[in-house]
Amino acid sequence: MFSIFLLGAFSSQAQQLEKQSESSSPAITDMPGKNLVKLNVTALALKNYSFQYERVIGKKTTVAMGLRFMPKGKLPFKSIIRDLVDDEDLGNEIDNFKTGNFALTPEFRYYTGEEALKGFYIAPFARYATYSANVPFEFDVNYDYDDPEYGPITITESETIDLDGKINAFTVGIMIGAQWKLSKLVYLDWWILGPQYGGSSGIIDGKKSLSPEEQDALRDQLTELDDIPIVKAKSTVTSEGAKVDFSGPWAGLRAGLSIGFRF
Repeated sequence: MFSIFLLGAFSSQAQQLEKQSESSSPAITDMPGKNLVKLNVTALALKNYSFQYERVIGKKTTVAMGLRFMPKGKLPFKSIIRDLVDDEDLGNEIDNFKTGNFALTPEFRYYTGEEALKGFYIAPFARYATYSANVPFEFDVNYDYDDPEYGPITITESETIDLDGKINAFTVGIMIGAQWKLSKLVYLDWWILGPQYGGSSGIIDGKKSLSPEEQDALRDQLTELDDIPIVKAKSTVTSEGAKVDFSGPWAGLRAGLSIGFRF
């Protein structure tokens, strides 16, 4: 009888300890996750779709990977840019200009507060980006004629060649930002300022049968690209079309607001 009494008392005490343990420690399902997926909502205004995945790797540190892409299409805010341009020919080129881009951005974050994913942070990053462009390039061709009545005359005609290509850029930079917890699973990430600098290279070209006069005219107008500051441009014109090689430094700024979901 005494042994049965002891066994019952021990069992009762064990149940009480188990209940106390459960009430004093959070359930596993209530523990916050180490991952955040985010959408940059401000980039949508520029027709860019920008996403980021962030993962906790330490008490105050995380790593992240960003993905951004813009389907090839008309310039964002084209009508506003068009209204600021007085040159009709340049305005027509803006109307017909098409562009797109793709970028990958690995990033390391150090949070200055008590824990990762919350508060101000400093984030060194690298970025690989490619930018596509398609633009009808207009050029004037002068044709000289010897008129029996008026003598030598010159007639100017406008021609167009569609130039299409890509520019690749690699940059490094550092981001200053802040992230807030809006609810249990929802976060707001503010990219305050992220300057970046690096290099770029690319080619744009177009196919078109060109007469000797058209080649000379197009060559003369493309050589004006040599006067672009900093960027190096080398153009080649043949009877089958034209090609322009670009290389030089590349700079930019990262900024925006992102909404994130933690899991």
